[in-house]
Amino acid sequence: MSEQGVNTISFAGHMASSNGFQSLYADGMALVEETAAYLDGPGRAASKLLPRNVSVLYASESMRLTTRLMQVASWLLLQRAVNNGEMTRDQVVSEKKKVRLDAYNIDREAPGWEDLPLSFRDLIERSLRLQSRVALLDREIYRPAESPVSHDNQNSVQAQLSLLHTAFGAH
Repeated sequence: MSEQGVNTISFAGHMASSNGFQSLYADGMALVEETAAYLDGPGRAASKLLPRNVSVLYASESMRLTTRLMQVASWLLLQRAVNNGEMTRDQVVSEKKKVRLDAYNIDREAPGWEDLPLSFRDLIERSLRLQSRVALLDREIYRPAESPVSHDNQNSVQAQLSLLHTAFGAH
């Protein structure tokens, strides 16, 4: 039991130091490399053939894509550092304040969206899914220390049991 009298398991914390994290890390870094190769090669060639309005959309979305992936990669590297004992959790918490995992709205209805290269749109969608996975894991691992436990040390199940006991007069 913990100091608060409740023994909880952090599944996210466990996942962050498990083979599941290794897979997420590998997927994330592979997507960063794949995106960089695309933007420097086929994407650059394809963007030169786009109409002007689509070309502007391509440029802005490629900046968002690159920024998104760099933020995700930064988070993954920080988490790997804490997993490997290279940084303390407190150091990571301090450093990750510089990392933004909030999603930018993608307007799939924007004029020219459908004219963007399919492979480019696929990279955007995959980066958004990766960002969502990392953001969820981040919230679960690093959410504020406030616990769902109330000050009288009742967790939500205990609170519901107390309500049932009160309602039905059971002791």
